[in-house]
Amino acid sequence: MDPVEAFEEHRAHLRQVAYRVLGSLSEADDAVQEAWLRLHRSDPAQVENPRAWLTTVVARVALNQLRARRTRREQPFPDHLPDPIVRRDGADDPEYGAELADSVGLALLVVLETLSPDERLAFVLHDMFGLPFDEIAPLVERTPAAARQLASRARRRVRGAEPADRGHRAARREVVDAFLAAAREGDIEGLVAVLDPDVVLRADTGMGLREVRGARVVAGQAAAYRSADQVRHPVLVNGAPGVLGTIDGRPVALLAFTVVDGRITEIDILADPDRLAGLDPALLH
Repeated sequence: MDPVEAFEEHRAHLRQVAYRVLGSLSEADDAVQEAWLRLHRSDPAQVENPRAWLTTVVARVALNQLRARRTRREQPFPDHLPDPIVRRDGADDPEYGAELADSVGLALLVVLETLSPDERLAFVLHDMFGLPFDEIAPLVERTPAAARQLASRARRRVRGAEPADRGHRAARREVVDAFLAAAREGDIEGLVAVLDPDVVLRADTGMGLREVRGARVVAGQAAAYRSADQVRHPVLVNGAPGVLGTIDGRPVALLAFTVVDGRITEIDILADPDRLAGLDPALLH
């Protein structure tokens, strides 16, 4: 087995595992890099299945990072949005086909942040990547039956966070465009018409995560914060229709929309200047 070839063949898979466990792109890259270092130091004869071996290493590193993060956090709930994966909305561009089909929305990642580290790892590895519980059990230092229970508890918590059928991308974009048009006009009724009655809006300004609920409340905030100076660029945020707002070419807000059955059920807004500054400038062209 050539370590370089083995690693490169599975790099994308490993990054997906780490990102879904951690919700952080930089931490995911660190976990993948650690897997490479351990593979490089290992005896090739002891690595019969590189994909399984590397996945286990990444999972263990990510779990340790989660546990350390949980120890540092003063409150059990997330205080920021997970890192978004932002791409140009390239219509039917085949470049994004496979990536979008396998994407995980920000709404689900937010819910995953509320799980215990062991619950999150068991759920991600089993429900998202199909690992059997007898392989997950040693990672969480439990029996396979106990690992199954961890995933089951997590499954109950995340139920509904990621709709099974989000509908065609073009149809979801039309709903988002209708929302933005109504917001520009300050049209409360037009906003309410495209919002689910129980819509949730989360906003991360870098100083904590604020959440409001209800169509009328969200519509009122959307109408109040409209800006004529802001240029809106259509993007995809974790595979969902989104908008990157800029003023004088500088990103000021990233919005991701979850659309189900023609209504917006969740809006996630990243307005943290430091994190927005790290977005790919190519998104604006």
